[in-house]
Amino acid sequence: MEQTNDGSLAHVRHVVLVLSGKGGVGKSTITTELALALRHAGKKVGILDVDLCGPSIPRMLSVGRPDVHQCDSGWVPVYTDAEKSLALMSIGFLLEDPDEAVVWRGPKKTALIGQFVSDVAWGELDVLLVDTPPGTSDEHLAVLENLKKHRVDGAILVTTPQAVSTGDVRREITFCKKTGVRILGIIENMSGFVCPHCSECTNIFSKGGGEELAKLTGSVFLGSMPLDPLLGTSLEEGRDFIQSFPDSATFSAISSISQTLLNNLQAA
Repeated sequence: MEQTNDGSLAHVRHVVLVLSGKGGVGKSTITTELALALRHAGKKVGILDVDLCGPSIPRMLSVGRPDVHQCDSGWVPVYTDAEKSLALMSIGFLLEDPDEAVVWRGPKKTALIGQFVSDVAWGELDVLLVDTPPGTSDEHLAVLENLKKHRVDGAILVTTPQAVSTGDVRREITFCKKTGVRILGIIENMSGFVCPHCSECTNIFSKGGGEELAKLTGSVFLGSMPLDPLLGTSLEEGRDFIQSFPDSATFSAISSISQTLLNNLQAA
């Protein structure tokens, strides 16, 4: 990616949006696990959590609610490790009460997103993942508007296998085409249930909806992620699933998806 005059993003090599037309498909889970997989692959990663109404990534990464400090370059992101290889900035850090509802009108939301995009001192990053709210709302337009100075590599679209979810993601694909955002690929989440006792995978929902959607729209299919109780527990407790369960099928799926994403970014 070419460098720009935007100081906060000048040393960020790749910017990737994580989108979905529907809530509850595991977008924040995918963002968190991709970030951890990329970090374990030796990359410096940042997460910008602009899901204003549901900022769950701080809990998933077990960083709590730290004070956000400022330096000459802007807000200093919160680092999740001593090596400072995974940085996070979330609306969750700015709320006085974690149970407080964010009841804001559009202009206030877009102003905060503008600050998040332009005023965070990310430093050198290989990949910045932007976790967005569901849908195609003001928040998405605000992210794109504020990232215009710095080329966005593209978007990952997250869906579950059912037709009701893939139908909503179709609209997200239309949004990407209208706004000129490249689709880096589609991920099918909750694709089967992995039994914690025998590791057998059962298709609780339908299967293959994400892959079929990728074929129909000419998009890259990045892979499938199963429903895994061990992953759910790790996220609830803020533990690194990638480090804790390297022999699991879910680990293999996450690693494969992250490697395919890296290959796509490097080939762009």
